[in-house]
Amino acid sequence: MSRYKIAVIGGTGPQGRGLARWLVAGGHDVVIGSRSAERAGATAEEIATRTGADVSGADNESAARTADIVLVVVPWNGHHELITSLADALDGKLVVSCVNPLGFDAQGAFGLGVEEGSAAEQTQKIVPGARVVGAFHHLSAVSLWESEALLDHEDVLVCGDDLEAKEVVKELAGCVTGRPGVDAGALRLAAQLEPLTAVLININRRYKTRSGIAIVGIDR
Repeated sequence: MSRYKIAVIGGTGPQGRGLARWLVAGGHDVVIGSRSAERAGATAEEIATRTGADVSGADNESAARTADIVLVVVPWNGHHELITSLADALDGKLVVSCVNPLGFDAQGAFGLGVEEGSAAEQTQKIVPGARVVGAFHHLSAVSLWESEALLDHEDVLVCGDDLEAKEVVKELAGCVTGRPGVDAGALRLAAQLEPLTAVLININRRYKTRSGIAIVGIDR
């Protein structure tokens, strides 16, 4: 596997922290990005303690500028403003959108409509020079941090229009699950993948578990 410098924007959140942990364990050079460089540094120290590897922290823009690959792992609220503010730093980068536009009410989680189709497509529209790939939407933040073993019972579904970029992200998925991610199609499929997370959240709530997605019937 190639080694990459990976920025995790939103790396102080539960899912970002968990993904960063496995990417570091997979041998990649990871920098945690946050609006607060101080918070990013504190989370980086926590991950370093957990993994025994060096992890750094920085503000979002600095993290993005120094990286080969940028994971965007932030809440949907404020997503447009954040990507707009980072557009210059993201230009020309491989950007992995892990964002799920979700709403919550008394009945549970549900997918929100997005004018561009999905969070990933919104990112691509704002930063046309980036190679945007959607992935890592359906992994439990709790499992990412608490599991002592690879999440080998789950698959990472990967969508995008740049075939080479998708192959890189499929390879990165192996750091988390122990096997390559599954090519789920073009970037427009993010409009189906992102809200599917709401289904898993509601299943988790009903059955008190951490459900995931596994694809059968393909050879990898």
